[in-house]
Amino acid sequence: MIDVAIVGGGPAGLTAALYMRRFHRSCVVFDTGESRARWIPESNNCPGFPGGVGGRELLERLRRQAGSVQVGFEPLAVDRIAAGDDEGAFSVEAGGRRWQARKVMLATGLRDRLPGPWAEDAIACGALRLCPICDAFEASDAHIGVYGHSRDIGSHATFLRAFSRRVSALPYDGGDGGEDGEAARAAGVRWLGAGELEFNGARCRYRSEGEVLEPDTVYSFLGFTTSVPVEGLALERTGGGEILVDHHQQTQTPGLYAIGDIVGGLNQIAVAVGQAAVAATHAHGQLPELARGAPGGP
Repeated sequence: MIDVAIVGGGPAGLTAALYMRRFHRSCVVFDTGESRARWIPESNNCPGFPGGVGGRELLERLRRQAGSVQVGFEPLAVDRIAAGDDEGAFSVEAGGRRWQARKVMLATGLRDRLPGPWAEDAIACGALRLCPICDAFEASDAHIGVYGHSRDIGSHATFLRAFSRRVSALPYDGGDGGEDGEAARAAGVRWLGAGELEFNGARCRYRSEGEVLEPDTVYSFLGFTTSVPVEGLALERTGGGEILVDHHQQTQTPGLYAIGDIVGGLNQIAVAVGQAAVAATHAHGQLPELARGAPGGP
């Protein structure tokens, strides 16, 4: 029996693990190394890094910090989370093995839908971006493309007009975007027709009705998928698959928490870290009390 099983090794999961071990609680992090933070070429709005930090470097730092307090790691994908043998406990199955945990924290994040097999290379060089809140400042005054279904990109294009006068909406389906599209065009966004997005190794190219456009950078809004291996436990989710929680980050099942991008709201490192701190502190308070022995004693 362990105190807390943490499913996911991104900023949220690693922060929660750090807090739990500093509370002298036992925990295991299940991490397959697929945190979406790894896509970040350089984050300049992550607190404490005035020169910016790459996603992989940040994850390495967080993992090293968690390791300094002996957090346990399992490089396994969790297959099933269900009610455990003891009342109020959970059963966590992964890699053909089984753990019993008093609490579970879901930090599985999201999996972005990407526009092509070349997306990783395009993200690495800044030709393709996924989060304007994270890095639109770095694209200020550049020619910005906004790619996705017409119903989804209008509001994003309008948001990006605060960063550049040159914003082009690239609706692969050719729709007009409805009211959001109309508002975007009124804000000065150029709205193209149906087309395809390509990558030439340095920049993204949008081919539309005989026209070829090469913005300096393109934001892709194709949505995401989620995977939460919970079975037989109460869990409310949004239409998009994100998990709804209370102000302690707890789901409808007592002792089952959700933190990070899998929770509906603002998907930011700073938010994920804060959610982890809230959840870990609440979980610690709900676990059996600890008492340190006297010096030299048990």
